Amino acid sequence: MADAIVSANDVARRFGEGDAAVDALQGVTVDFPKGVFTAIMGPSGSGKSTLMHILAGLDRPTAGTVTIDGTELTGLDDGKLTELRRDKLGFVFQFFNLIPVRSAEENVVLPLTIAGRKPDEAWIEELIGTVGLGDRRTHRPSELSGGQQQRVAVARALASRPAVLFADEPTGNLDTQASQDILGLLRHAADELDQTVVMVTHDAQAAATADRLLVLVDGKIVEDTEAGTPSEILDVMKAVAR
Repeated sequence: MADAIVSANDVARRFGEGDAAVDALQGVTVDFPKGVFTAIMGPSGSGKSTLMHILAGLDRPTAGTVTIDGTELTGLDDGKLTELRRDKLGFVFQFFNLIPVRSAEENVVLPLTIAGRKPDEAWIEELIGTVGLGDRRTHRPSELSGGQQQRVAVARALASRPAVLFADEPTGNLDTQASQDILGLLRHAADELDQTVVMVTHDAQAAATADRLLVLVDGKIVEDTEAGTPSEILDVMKAVAR
């Protein structure tokens, strides 16, 4: 795709050697366009988390290439890869990974602080308002609910205006209302901020928030379709499980 922000080309990942080898990914080729929210699903052991880790430069493929915003990851050394992750990628995980001794606002700007970059105050103000934490910006994580902590994590992921935001089971530790709030923020990021969002989830309700659904089975993409409703997604998952 001409507007692809992330591209994987014939990506394979093998763990172990000989008879004990496991092929977690087998020749995956896929593009993620700008401004599109993609959900990745699949049964346990399907390779969905491995794919996300390789797309995000957290793991290296055994074969194939990954390109992010025009930069191919294959030839980058660890230092350059760390810089690319810091400058081009945002991450939201199931566990919030906030610094407990820092306030919500300090956690939001932390990636910029580490990079030695001065935060764009107007942008940070907009982000804090967007995630609904204007009255909680000076609170530390222990003073915030789980949903509020994940809102901080979303704002932190967007603070550097990344090329792509990766979300790994972002609602896994949240109640229903907090989950809806976080998914709404990811939807807003794609719709209003033109952000590329890639989310791994096992939850059909969460996946239905996305534009696009990718389903992996045994390390291969077996479905690439519009996300649809939760019931439609469940039908897809039942079909690929047969």
